[in-house]
Order: sequence, then structure tokens, then C-alpha cells
Amino acid sequence: MKISIYKRKLADGRESIFIEYYKGSVVSKDGKRKHLRDYENLQLYLHKNPKTQVEKNENKETLKLAENILAIRQTEYIQGKFDIKNTTKAKRTFLNFFSEMVDDREINFSHDNYGNWKSTYVHLKKIVPTNLTFDEIDENFVKKVKDYFDKQAITKSNLPLSQNSKHSYFNKFKACLKKAFDDGFLSINYSTKVKSFEQAESQREYLTFDELQSLAKSECKYPVLKKAFLFSCLSGLRWSDINTLKWCEVRDEGDVSKVNFRQEKTDGVEYLYISKQARELLGEKQEQQERVFKGLKYGMTYNTEIIRWCNRAAVSKHITFHSARHTNAVLLLENGADIYTVSKRLGHRELRTTQIYAKIVDSKAREAAEIIPELKIEM
Repeated sequence: MKISIYKRKLADGRESIFIEYYKGSVVSKDGKRKHLRDYENLQLYLHKNPKTQVEKNENKETLKLAENILAIRQTEYIQGKFDIKNTTKAKRTFLNFFSEMVDDREINFSHDNYGNWKSTYVHLKKIVPTNLTFDEIDENFVKKVKDYFDKQAITKSNLPLSQNSKHSYFNKFKACLKKAFDDGFLSINYSTKVKSFEQAESQREYLTFDELQSLAKSECKYPVLKKAFLFSCLSGLRWSDINTLKWCEVRDEGDVSKVNFRQEKTDGVEYLYISKQARELLGEKQEQQERVFKGLKYGMTYNTEIIRWCNRAAVSKHITFHSARHTNAVLLLENGADIYTVSKRLGHRELRTTQIYAKIVDSKAREAAEIIPELKIEM
């Protein structure tokens, strides 16, 4: 395509300036050649025969502005604003491209990040044809994927996706579209065309001290799971960090014990002091490179056992392994730890993340519930 300035004479003697987009020509069935042109009216005008210096200066400034607009349009053309695609890249299949992004997360990002990308990929394979290429993607396709996450997608437990899962999975899909645009596989950034799902404030399920005590006394089918879960309640470590914890990261320094480890999620190095009871849960030290919780696995078997374990302990809440981390935060705050210390122990990058737990243990709000004098009610 050739993009240039085009001038058209007006009845009042001025010239109107346009941007001309010349798209080549075609030959009709009767052998006549037709040139394909589009025009953009810039609403800029020139004096046809400038007579004064003022008119000459006005023409000069108007032409300079038109040339600047022309340069912008030519740049937009190069960037693909006119659906000009790299035909080789456009024939790349979307799912193959997304799969490579998932693999990259497994190598270079945290376990949690990789897990979310992998789950998104599993869902996308249900809605996106395996042979769909980038040149077949349009806004309707993006809306179709969003509609799938909103109304059709279900969890492994055959339940609809939570609002936050919709938000997370669809944003991973949009991130892939943006990467494809940046890398030249798409000529239009479709990630900006469809609005994301709103993110809901997640409910953090946790155990009270009495419930945790009940769990500690109850039988769990897998001893390593019980030990790891209770250790998370006492230390606040995530499952991913507990799962990879090695004995070389457990430091006994006199009467004090701590774990020095690199967080899977944030990749930050942490130095976490642990209580004597938490250290006792770990048992005697083994070979330096051995996992502390040998045999611990992530999967439906262990997740189901947590539910059964809670049933034996008469705990009716929906508890997952991550609830142990929430439990640690709540118990610390309830027993006098300040929010900054709790934030540091949990490895939060922002204090506002920890403030969610402070809402749970808001003693002032609890006192306010009883501040109204008791009514004498007759029914």
C-alpha cells in the first residue's frame, strides 16, 4: 500500500488536503483496470495562490502538519494497523503458541503461576480447535472464549468456575494475545478489544485455634500430609515451599530454629523463624539434599483426604491446604502480632494483602456487635 498526501481543489479557490491510501488495482471481467483508493479528509486547507506573507506562512504550517499526520499513518501501516500480516507467522496455530508460553512458565516462573497457565491451557483445548491459526482470530473468537469461561467451563469437581478463576484464566488468554501481537503473529491487539472479568475479593477460609486443635488430635490417612499441614499452620509456608523444602534449608542455631529458602511464588529469599513445636514436627535432620516432607504429593487423593480429615475432626468448613496459611495469619494477629511482622513472615510484597486478614480479626468490629443494650423482646 502506498500512503501519500492528496490535494483536491474546492469551488472557493482553496485546496483541501487528504491522505490517500492506494491499495493497488484489479482487472474486471471485461478487462478494465480499477484502481483501489481510500481517502482520509484531514480538514486542512491551503490557499491556492497565496498573495500575502501571512497566507504563505499559513500554507507552510498547514503542509507541515499534514506531513506529520502522513508520517504517523505510514508508521501505523508498518505496525500492522491495516491488517497487513506476516503470512508465515499468521499460519502458526494458537494452541501451539500458548503451549510454548505454558512451558516457559514452568521453567522461568513460580509453581503457582505455571499451574494457572497450565489450567488455562486445559480449558482452552476444550473450546479452541487444534488447527486454529492466528489469521483466523478475530474479536468474535475472543468473545467466544470469554463466554466459555463465563458459562461453560467447570472445575475438576464439576462445579462452575469461581469469579476469580474466570478473571485469572481469561487474563492468561489475553496475555497470550498481547504477546502474539507484540511478536508479529497478530496485526491487531485483540487483548484490548474485550473487557476482562471483574475480580472478586476472595474469602479466606481458616481454622480457629479450637478447630486446629481438633484436627491435630484426629486421624489423617497420610501422616506426611498431616505433618505438612500442621507445619503450614504454625509457620505460614505455602504448599509449594513446603513441598520443595530440603533439610539444608532448616537451620538449628542453639535454641532457635529457622528455615532459609527461596519462595517459589515470588522468587525472593526468606529467613523464617519457626516455633519449637513447628521444629519438632519436622523430626530428626536427614541428608542435606533430602526433602523434609518426603512423599508429599499434590493431587485429588490428598485434597480429598483433607476434607475427610476435617469431617473426622467435626470441622464443617471447606478447608484446603492453602487454608493452613490463612490460619497462621489469623492466629498470629489474634495473639498480638502486629500486621507488619505478619506481612513479613508471609512474604507479602504489599501490606494491603495482609490487611485482608486484619479485617477477619477486627476486635473493634467484634466489640461493636455487642455495644447496643440488650432488648426485652416479646414474641
